[in-house]
Amino acid sequence: MEKPPEFQMQANSERPRALLSGDWTTNLLNGIGDTLSKELRGRRDVLLDLTAVRRMDTAGAFALIRAVGSDFKLEQVVARPESKRLLELVDNAARVEPVIRNEPQGFHELTIRIGKGVIDLADEFLDTMAFFGHLLVVFVQAAINLVVAPRKIRWAPIFTQMERAGLDAIPIVAVTTFFIGAVVGLLGVNMLRQFGAEVFAVELIGVAVLREFNIVITAVLLSGRSASAFAAEIGSMKMQQEIDAMQVMGVDPFEALVLPRFLALLITIPLLTFVATLAGLLGGLVVTWTILGLGPTFFLQRIVDDVGATHFLLALIKAPFMAGVVAAIGCRQGMLVGGDVQSLGQRVTAAVVHSIFSVIMLDAVFALIYMQLDL
Repeated sequence: MEKPPEFQMQANSERPRALLSGDWTTNLLNGIGDTLSKELRGRRDVLLDLTAVRRMDTAGAFALIRAVGSDFKLEQVVARPESKRLLELVDNAARVEPVIRNEPQGFHELTIRIGKGVIDLADEFLDTMAFFGHLLVVFVQAAINLVVAPRKIRWAPIFTQMERAGLDAIPIVAVTTFFIGAVVGLLGVNMLRQFGAEVFAVELIGVAVLREFNIVITAVLLSGRSASAFAAEIGSMKMQQEIDAMQVMGVDPFEALVLPRFLALLITIPLLTFVATLAGLLGGLVVTWTILGLGPTFFLQRIVDDVGATHFLLALIKAPFMAGVVAAIGCRQGMLVGGDVQSLGQRVTAAVVHSIFSVIMLDAVFALIYMQLDL
């Protein structure tokens, strides 16, 4: 049974003595430390007798030390060895001076922030490469299983993700690229009209849509739509410790969660690119037909004769790389989610931002490669 902390002052002996009793614990203190401090105020060399104290924790020890003040010495305590040891530890901790850290200012602070940013970027790059390496290993194993043991492949989640990330994205991809094609057509007509060459707006629309906008707009939309969904889904499972349970059961999260999403985007992004191409050309066709009076037959004939399918094939070469980047970044950010909702929101945002940045950078790299190859 708990007993509230008490003390009694004895001043009739050779040395003033404070007899403490009861339980000096956190939930029973109730201001006893302040009362003891008032009794000891102005008295020196008081002997603290703790032999009747039944229990004492760090809060009780600190209340006793604070009541005595800066004159507290372990020699003035009569107590059991464990109580003395506790008082010694708390007293040493209370006497530690706080370390005042001088924060860098000006150019020095800027240099430190840049250095930390570079280090964080390097760590992020290494972790991303490790993630891609693990994903590549799982992908090779799945390719081997496709030939040796097709039943080991998780077909159900692959088709489910294909429907959600691919087929359900067709309307938004088609509408967006339709207006992109229309905008390119309007700009082309207005610019080329100054030179009396507005008919070449057809070639401009064809090259822009077939070579760049079809795959880039598709990948950007998938970054905002699929990468965020992947991060949110896997992150929710991470918060609820479902991924830990899968690992305990011997299931590889990369094989069960990452690979189906990666394969789904890998398979569906060529289809979405084709839909984006048709929608973009349709948008350009509507503009040239309404403004220049060029009919669909003339438009399509110039696309076939002067633009050709080479530009579309060059865009399709980018598609697997774009799909891999979007799926891997979304899944990786989901794997990095912590145990709180704030972490989930941060990782979902990071998945979208990193995916879009990677898509644009990858497209620039391919543009340089095609320029060097004269394609």
